[in-house]
Amino acid sequence: MSRRPLPLSSDRVLEAAIRVADRGGVEAITMRRVAKELGVEAMSLYHHVPTKDAILDGVVDMVFAAIELPPVGCGDWRDAIRARAASARLILSQHRWALGLMDSRRNPGPATLRHHDAVLGVLRSAGFTLPIAAHAVSLIDSYISGYVLQEASLPITTPEDVEEVAGSILERLPPGQWPYLREMIVDHALQPGYDHTAEFDYGLDLILDALEARRN
Repeated sequence: MSRRPLPLSSDRVLEAAIRVADRGGVEAITMRRVAKELGVEAMSLYHHVPTKDAILDGVVDMVFAAIELPPVGCGDWRDAIRARAASARLILSQHRWALGLMDSRRNPGPATLRHHDAVLGVLRSAGFTLPIAAHAVSLIDSYISGYVLQEASLPITTPEDVEEVAGSILERLPPGQWPYLREMIVDHALQPGYDHTAEFDYGLDLILDALEARRN
């Protein structure tokens, strides 16, 4: 006995659109492709999402909903922002197509608004002035987005990759030239325990240190 297909809903349509984008980028999101992902006709989607813009607004809201909300008013503000940044890095690494899209939408959904309110709430509750809180959100989010893009472009994912790429560069360095680059490779990147993924936490701490100096 064959199973009846699940009824369509706006959430199912948006989840399908995210799967389409994960494979082909935001440009791949069309009514036809989303309908094909669900095994239905494109016209049936319009009962749940009226336009492609509604789909784009919806998938952005779903991505925001997946990012961990920082708890407002409990614990250290730095810990809350670190946890939120780590979650954002993870989610955006899974949906890199959302990076440019998240800042381009004019109709933010409830999860998006709740997320921004929570981040601002952590900063305001910690004693930051409103202008500094606004600067902090912009700075932190730019850092996360830039790091995710950079991380996606790096030709290394494992310690073995680091050794291979760094070793290959080292072999091609002309003797006596670019001593600081050679030092960076030999005395840092190729040292036991080097973890290029830890750069995210280090950079984030520098930002948080700078913001702490401007608190109150």
